[in-house]
Amino acid sequence: MNKEKFTNKVLDAETTLYRVSMSMLKNEKDCEDAVQDAILIAYERLSTLKNEDYFTTWLIRILINVCIKQIKKRKKIYQSESMIDIGENDDYSNIEIKEIFEKLPLKIRTVIMLYYGEQFSVKEIKDILHIPEGTVKSRLAKGRKLLKFELE
Repeated sequence: MNKEKFTNKVLDAETTLYRVSMSMLKNEKDCEDAVQDAILIAYERLSTLKNEDYFTTWLIRILINVCIKQIKKRKKIYQSESMIDIGENDDYSNIEIKEIFEKLPLKIRTVIMLYYGEQFSVKEIKDILHIPEGTVKSRLAKGRKLLKFELE
């Protein structure tokens, strides 16, 4: 894959990358850093991509790993601080729903965001997260149940 094709594919995935990182990190600056780091890592490791058809899946997997590293690092530094950032340009129309969504465990929140927010299939999520298809389905079911319980 050449530089131009790489750039075009990254630009096509830009919104998805932002949403996924924002759902995990909840802080715009951290989100921007994570996306930039993931793109840099992807470019440096482009030779490890086996099939160009799975570029977006591969890139999102890299981004999720970067986000997880940031979360672990943040936990060491800010153990009791909340990093929720609700801004004017929030994609969620209801702040209460966003707060409920952010209370979900990270693993469930990630699957819910990829499935409903980014419209990935169960199989694609399985490939992105490197987990069994049944685990994706169970996390979706648990997420729906937790959201329903909180919204009642």
